[in-house]
Amino acid sequence: MILRFGYVSTAISLWEASPSRTLTFTNWKKQDKDSRKEKLYHLTSQNLKNTIRTLHYNIAHGIDLYRMSSSLVPLATHPEVKWDYLTPFSDLFREIGELVKKNNLRVSFHPNQFTLFTSPQDHVTSNAIIDMTYHYEMLEAMGLNKDANINIHVGGAYGNKPEAISRFDENFDKLDKDIRRQTTLENDDKTYTAEETLQVCEQHGIPFVFDYHHHWANPGDGEGFELLLPRIFATWKNTEKVPKFHLSSPKSEKLIRAHADYVNIDFAIPFIKALKTYGESADIMIEAKAKDKAALKLTEELSKIRGYKQVNGAAIRI
Repeated sequence: MILRFGYVSTAISLWEASPSRTLTFTNWKKQDKDSRKEKLYHLTSQNLKNTIRTLHYNIAHGIDLYRMSSSLVPLATHPEVKWDYLTPFSDLFREIGELVKKNNLRVSFHPNQFTLFTSPQDHVTSNAIIDMTYHYEMLEAMGLNKDANINIHVGGAYGNKPEAISRFDENFDKLDKDIRRQTTLENDDKTYTAEETLQVCEQHGIPFVFDYHHHWANPGDGEGFELLLPRIFATWKNTEKVPKFHLSSPKSEKLIRAHADYVNIDFAIPFIKALKTYGESADIMIEAKAKDKAALKLTEELSKIRGYKQVNGAAIRI
């Protein structure tokens, strides 16, 4: 079995390579029409070019798993801005997609915490649909819309989980079916446990991204995560992809939900060993502050354990 590790958004080993340079709406309003356009074009171009730089870095260092920044396009979903962020950059979007496909990389998006489908307020659902559509349109421009996933959380409970989940059932169906098909769901560290999220995934046929750190912080009173693995893997059965997991470790004893710079191997080992016992390959997104350095370091540390062989920069054969 193979475990591949990846990271989120910015390769901190690269100089000035942020793919998330942005423009606030306040600053946008202060500028004239030509300056607004120039600024939006410049920032979007830089973000896409830095994504391409990052992908080349990943290829060179054997990192096959990467989460792209949700902030590639400044003010893309702001209702008062509304600009064409696809046509002027079609060549750059296409170049990203070609790099990903040619090198068999696995990429994804993870919209922010406000993109949710459990709210009792209609405008929250409308904004979630707008945001999911923005991410999907970028994947379309890359030619990756039938392959890459958009990962979200179930959302808030609003004091009544059964009602909130019913709203999710209703509101999620308002999303275009092609976008729903690329959506994955993740358990969170405060509200929806792995068991609860898994039930929603099973009901809607959504692949489940299990977050080990979140489960550690919010285990609920259900069965151990090891017993959930057959059901977790089953949610990916029809996708032709290996299941994806998230891994990070607590920043400190007090800040248990915050992510540390690197992944503490002692914290991670029970999770890794559970996957080893299950015996099927998996992709693991490292959500540590040290980004690419954290993914490469954990791979190297695991490779020193008997029975774990490093087969790429960020991949282990067990």
